[in-house]
Amino acid sequence: MPSFVRDILTTLSYEPEPAEALRAEGEELLRLDQRLAGFTQGHGRRVALSIRPSDCSVWDGNPRDVPGLSYESCRTLIESIAQEDGNRIPVLVRRSAPDAEHSYELLVGSRRRFSVDWLNHNGRPEIRLNALVVEMSDEEAFRLADIENREREDITELDRARSYQAAVDRFYGGVQSRMAEALSLSNSQLSRLLSLAQMPDEVVNAFATKDELRVRHSEVLTPLLRRPEQREQVLAAALRIGEEQQRLAATGERMITAATVLSRLRAATRDDRAAESDLPIVAGGAQVGRIKAGRDGLALDLQIESNADLDMLLALVRDAVLEARASCAARSLPQ
Repeated sequence: MPSFVRDILTTLSYEPEPAEALRAEGEELLRLDQRLAGFTQGHGRRVALSIRPSDCSVWDGNPRDVPGLSYESCRTLIESIAQEDGNRIPVLVRRSAPDAEHSYELLVGSRRRFSVDWLNHNGRPEIRLNALVVEMSDEEAFRLADIENREREDITELDRARSYQAAVDRFYGGVQSRMAEALSLSNSQLSRLLSLAQMPDEVVNAFATKDELRVRHSEVLTPLLRRPEQREQVLAAALRIGEEQQRLAATGERMITAATVLSRLRAATRDDRAAESDLPIVAGGAQVGRIKAGRDGLALDLQIESNADLDMLLALVRDAVLEARASCAARSLPQ
């Protein structure tokens, strides 16, 4: 295995319990080796050093919600670093521009940086942040951070989706297919994540926490939000639910579950009798098919040209089917 891959894999691995260290590290190497093969060439010399957390700013392309980190969310890691007098797994940084306020930009390792900083301010000022300095472009840094964060359970689907929404224009010229290929995602997977990123704040705030809002929820809500009349109803209901969630949180009561929130948002459109049963499928500004709701299910009429982008077309068909299902479900709810 090239030495750079070993460096990066070491950087990306978890801080395991001592008894499980060898097994966990082996599993990390096996799982991530092939995915990081593209980072083995052309990155120049790598330097290991110890820095203060304040010596580096967090790169703005990282999907992790850094302000959301807390002692509670990082407690196990903080205790581990305190026992070992430092972070055994180094963070990944690159040098900042000469006129930058901080010497380095943190690419990977936000939790480790936060934990060392917390310890520095809570009785352990001598601990330093072990770092590996690499040369890497913004797009490469984004892909690398994405690889790490896919392995982390504390990265919400919404945070990941919003980082993708920002990255598609910033790194891939607004071309979703380019981004999907670079991240080894299908076009439909990326499309679903981008739909989640576009959920209005009213909808996000209707859920007890943003962690509870998932791709599967946006798949149901996106078709409703695309129709102006239904969008107005969904947003009004979301505002009411959000206010209710705030009251419940303030009194320490159990908050409304994600399943109930979704059900209430869908039910908000039940009075919409004007929804069309014949839904068009549009690609590039032209109608390429339609879906019609019938007694026995949905009927699909689709015209596929010989040079059509099948991945994009199938993603559009999938969205249209979900929209038709949502419309049928809304009309069938009891009054």
